[in-house]
Amino acid sequence: MNSHDPGRVKPRRVVFFMSDTGGGHRAACDAIRAAMEQRYPGAYTFTLVDVYRWYMPFPFRYMPELYPHWVNYAPLTWGLGFWLINARYRDRIVTRIMNMMWARGIRRLVAEHPADVIVSVHPVFARTIMHAYNTSQRCRPPFVTVITDLVTTPAFWYVPEAERCLVPTQAAYDRGLLFGMRPDQLRVTGLPVHPRFAANLPDRETARRRLNWLPDRPAVLVVGGGDGMGPVHAITRAINRHRLPVQLAIIAGRNRALQRRLEAERWHQPTHIYPFVIDMAVLMAAADILVTKAGPGTIAEACAAGLPMVISGAVPGQENGNVRHVVNNGAGVYTPGAQRVAETVAAWLAEGPEHLAARADRARALARPLAAQTIAEELHIQAQRAPLRTRFNAQRQKKPVLRPAPEDDWVI
Repeated sequence: MNSHDPGRVKPRRVVFFMSDTGGGHRAACDAIRAAMEQRYPGAYTFTLVDVYRWYMPFPFRYMPELYPHWVNYAPLTWGLGFWLINARYRDRIVTRIMNMMWARGIRRLVAEHPADVIVSVHPVFARTIMHAYNTSQRCRPPFVTVITDLVTTPAFWYVPEAERCLVPTQAAYDRGLLFGMRPDQLRVTGLPVHPRFAANLPDRETARRRLNWLPDRPAVLVVGGGDGMGPVHAITRAINRHRLPVQLAIIAGRNRALQRRLEAERWHQPTHIYPFVIDMAVLMAAADILVTKAGPGTIAEACAAGLPMVISGAVPGQENGNVRHVVNNGAGVYTPGAQRVAETVAAWLAEGPEHLAARADRARALARPLAAQTIAEELHIQAQRAPLRTRFNAQRQKKPVLRPAPEDDWVI
């Protein structure tokens, strides 16, 4: 039983620093917040801050809009940039440059958002935020990074002065040691999945009944992330041409143009088309095969649901390790290209339900369904600490010019 009495003390403040460059950062914040509200009801208030959008200079403030176009239409340049800056020593040079370019906005950020614990769920500005505390504030709250990439984690995730760095896999832990973190700063927690996901996972029969799917036909679920990224249309058309004895479920996400194209197709099997959905647990519970890009959040949810994956693509750089994580553990395969995806789906179905069940068991073995609860407990411990002194020299620094804080995405 939780012994905390919210009526005795003022709720402590948790501030999440993130940005909507991909859906995983916001999803991680939502999962952690929900876990903390469950575990410590009334003990905390929560603020979510999109750092790029509100505190970065031009052109960086447009990264939430630019990111999906960049990784969709120029992925090789994204991957090249990733590998250029994610080597030891080179990452330090880039960090110094970012500290200079973004200093004004980031100092205003830390001044406008007092907190009892800071949580960074985005890699790019984590070190710069710590630098801003050390150069503009006499003290700071405990600083925690929650890494939302599975294996090939960008160097910027690792902030040597952070109190805790919570990582999803052992590979991410080992990479933290390489980039200067101490073992006592790091902990393998898994990637946070929303508590309602595990709570809402029904059995397959119940899930199909809720969705009005056929009860006795294999189901293939095709997703492209919340923004409907990747060749979802091409993949589903290729599967359609094979005329397999399946039923298809396709999630178009926020991509209305994709949804219209899918709805205009002539399908050769029962096909269900969905826009952006909240309750992925029911859809994954109802499916036999997941076709997806290598997004870490989707992979974590699929493992929790015991759903084997056909990975159709990956963002070069940070998602390459996600592919290895799935493939090396037998939870799925990597088959880029619409035709190869369709052929793989056909081959899996031809193997029979026993082989699909074995793949599902291997996916389930990778799951850490209580990661969000573990992270919530870590944040609770850090939030009890007194503010920490910084290296700030008040005689040499000017105070940032404060303006009214922007309207954050949620303040609870």
